[in-house]
Order: sequence, then C-alpha cells, then structure tokens
Amino acid sequence: MLRIAVAQFNATVGDLTGNVERIIQCAAEAKARGAHVLLTPELALCGYPPEDLLLRPDFYRACNRALDDLASRVDGIAVIVGHPEERDGTCHNAATVIQNGQRAATYRKMRLPNYEVFDEKRYFEQGTEACVVTLNGVRCGINICADIWEEGAAELARQAGAELLLVLNASPCHLDKTRERVQVLADRVEATGIPAVYCNLVGGQDELVFDGDSFALNPDKTVCMRLPQFEEALGIADFAAGRLKSDDLCAELPLEAEAYNALVLGVRDYIGKTGFKGAIIGLSGGIDSALTLCVAVDALGADKVHAVMMPSPYTAQMSLDDSREMIRQLGCSYDEIAIAPAMETYAAMLDPLFAGLPADTTEENIQARIRGNILMALSNKTGKLVLTTGNKSEMAVGYCTLYGDMAGGFAVIKDVYKTLVYRLSRYRNTLCQGDPVIPENIIVRPPSAELKPDQKDQDSLPEYEVLDAIVRAYMEEDRSPREIIAAGLPEADVRRVVRLLRIAEYKRRQAPVGIRITPRGFGKDWRYPITNRYIDEF
Repeated sequence: MLRIAVAQFNATVGDLTGNVERIIQCAAEAKARGAHVLLTPELALCGYPPEDLLLRPDFYRACNRALDDLASRVDGIAVIVGHPEERDGTCHNAATVIQNGQRAATYRKMRLPNYEVFDEKRYFEQGTEACVVTLNGVRCGINICADIWEEGAAELARQAGAELLLVLNASPCHLDKTRERVQVLADRVEATGIPAVYCNLVGGQDELVFDGDSFALNPDKTVCMRLPQFEEALGIADFAAGRLKSDDLCAELPLEAEAYNALVLGVRDYIGKTGFKGAIIGLSGGIDSALTLCVAVDALGADKVHAVMMPSPYTAQMSLDDSREMIRQLGCSYDEIAIAPAMETYAAMLDPLFAGLPADTTEENIQARIRGNILMALSNKTGKLVLTTGNKSEMAVGYCTLYGDMAGGFAVIKDVYKTLVYRLSRYRNTLCQGDPVIPENIIVRPPSAELKPDQKDQDSLPEYEVLDAIVRAYMEEDRSPREIIAAGLPEADVRRVVRLLRIAEYKRRQAPVGIRITPRGFGKDWRYPITNRYIDEF
C-alpha cells in the first residue's frame, strides 16, 4: 500500500525561503500521518506564475539552491516538488522526486500551454521523456498540469510501467472549472487504465486565483478524493490493489459561493502578499461598491478597511442612508467628505475656458476625478490600497472614468458581470446572522452613477441582461456580431455594444489589475489592439 499526501498550499511567487519552509511543514505533517510521499503543486518551490523572473539566470540558481536546501531537510518521506530548472542552457518546468536527502529523479513537462493566461513557451522547452519512480513498491508516473489536457504524456508514463499517475498543477480557477478538470483527467484515466491524483495550487497571484480543489480518480473515473476550494489542505489517499481510497471528499461549491470565495481570496492575497496595510473603498450607495466593501471586509477584517462616502449635490439621501447602514453592520472605519466645494472650485477655474460650451460628460467626469484624488490622497497617507469598484459590464463598454472611479490599485469585481453582481450580493446576504449586510434598497433600486439629476445606467446602456449576453458572446466566445444577432439579441444593441467595446480599449489598458473569474477576463488573456481599424461584419 502507498499512502499519498496531497499538499494543496498557498505558495508566494519568489518567496523561495517561505515556500521551502511551507513544504517542510507539509512533509512533517504528512509523515506524521503515515504518508510515504508528499505531492506538491506545479512550481511550488517558486510560486506560479513566476513570469519574467524565468528570464533571469540568477533566479534559476536561487531555485536550485532552495531545492538543495529542501532535500537536505526532509527525512523519512519522499517529496515531489515542482520547480524551474536550467540544465545546459535549456530551461524546463520540472518536478523532482526527493528521497533520502537526494534528488532521485526529475520529470520535465511535455505540454507547454500557450493560450488564455499561459505563455510557458516564452520560458521553457518541452520535455521528451516519461518519468516513473517506485515509491513503497508502487510505480508512479509524474505529469505536470497541461500534460493531462491532451493525449501523450500520461500514455507515455503508462507505457513506461506506471501503475498510478501523480499530477502537479497550477490551474487558475474560473467559474465551473471543477467539472472541466475532472473530465480532462477522466479522459487520461480512461486512456491509460490507471488511477490519478491531481494536486492543485491554492491562493491569489495578481489577477489569477488558484482554487485548490485537488482530487483523485479511480480507474472507473469516480472521484474518490476532493479537497476544499480556496483554502489550504493536506489530503490523504491510499493506493492498493489498483485503486485509491480516501476519507477526504468535500462537496463542490455552488457558483455564487465559488465566485465570492475567489474574490475574497484574491483580495486577501493581493493585499497581504504585496504588503499594503489595508484597503480603502469609495462608497456610492450603489451595488458595486457595496459588494466590493463586503469582499474587502471578509478578506481582511473590518479593522483594515476604510470606507469613504463622497456625496455630491446629486447624491440621493437613500444612498447616504444605505451606506451608513452597511457601515453599522460591518463595523469598518468610515468618513463622509462632501465634494461640492471642490466642484465649485473646478467650475470657477474652468469657466473661462469652457465659456460658450454646453455642460456634458466633462462635468460628470470631474466629479469622479475629485473622488479619485481624495481616495488616492488617503492611500498615500495611510499605506492602504484603493480598491476600485467597476464591474466587467462597465469595463467592457467604457462606462467608467479614467483617473476617476478607475483610480486605484486593485479592481475587485473587474471580471464580474453586473448580472452576477446582483446574484453575489444576494448570496452575501444569506451569510448574515441578522439583518442583511447589503440593504434591499441597494439591490432593487435602478443603478445610477448619480453624476447628474435623475441619472440611470440604462439611459446610456442596454439592459444589463442584454449587455452581458453580448459581451460574453463577443469577448469570451469570439462570436461575430452576425452570429450574436442570429442568436436573438437585438441588432441595435449588438452594434452599439461592439462599437463601445472597441473604442474603450485605451481605458481598459490603463485600468488596475483585477481578479479573473471567467474563462477570459480583461487582462492577461485579452490582447486587443488599441489602434485598430478592423470593422466586424454584421
């Protein structure tokens, strides 16, 4: 019998010392629980993705020293650790088996993903050979992440005599990815006839969130182990007589819980790993800032969150009342700073230059930029990071103000459609013991930027159900406008949204990094030319 410990832990990119210590802690716990081998995530030694650190020769040398340090300090248990490797001028995404203080074997990843958020061909060369090691009498094949997403690497391991497949992964989450991963691994299990253990990274890294969700499949493709999502865990699976058995079997999260937990983990790790002292959020009385505030408090604790309400003459009393009620419920620090004096000063300064010109969005944008200046001033003084509150629907069509509501360091709901914002707000209220944290007024009232009298979002945009459907089809699925129209969406709205999406790219390129929860976000996996004369066919 082989007992496998699966270390689903939160590695930090570049923190070689910290990551080594964490692996040693996991190895000690696994050994105490009778495990023969500890399986870690992809590139666990250095964190994932290290991006252009992988272009620095010194980085490989430091990783090599860290691997030697790890090997010298682990005893009585084998450890399979992911790390970058430079060998004779060639770089690989590798996994090394440590046994008895030595590097017993090294596997080099064969399939290098170069799509979505991945660009491993920029850094690594492909491995060509299977790696099968004997652990407590069981022949174990090693694969790394993308190796299992197509045929080849797993089959080579089986041909080399593997009885069990051990897979190291750094698979970032997007909604409903659990089923996709299980199906992909099931295809490899069916093709090879051997069971597999899938160890995934957990934690936030810039715009990516890794959800853990490690699991194991038996030869009949049934899930026999599943670790929790969005938290560290050490799971145990026993292999004997060709089958895996485990007492660790967590339930899958519903979509709203998955999305909300991804946002919380993303904020916690971005603030924590970058060293900011907390978060600052500009409240508006609207649903986007309300949801962002909840996420921040749940991620960091109320004591590290500062909310600021900056009313203008157009701010409804309801917005003030609802914001104050949220603060009463959440308990974070709060200030109100009226921006009317600044608006009057700007008007006086600009009146000579604007003489004879009608009021338009210029005056609206000035209000947003006044608020942005206030928030950034508070950030400079306190060392807390400004969290922006724009959602994916707004970012898609440029319904946001450069250097105004876009001013800040981290965009929490940048990849959350407005329709999902409502669902997540209602989900967050189900977690409350008493009264809802987000007042019902905020959820049911028509959304408004409140930059002029009686303003509503739908004065400028299609209904959000329509807008989100068009953006998802065009931006995530690469469907043409004529295909979107043929699917039943109004042609006028499709033309309008596609045009807005195109011309807003210069804004998005200047937006802060934000958490990715969909298969394609406005970030690493969206590379749209700003200067661009291509016209879509309708």
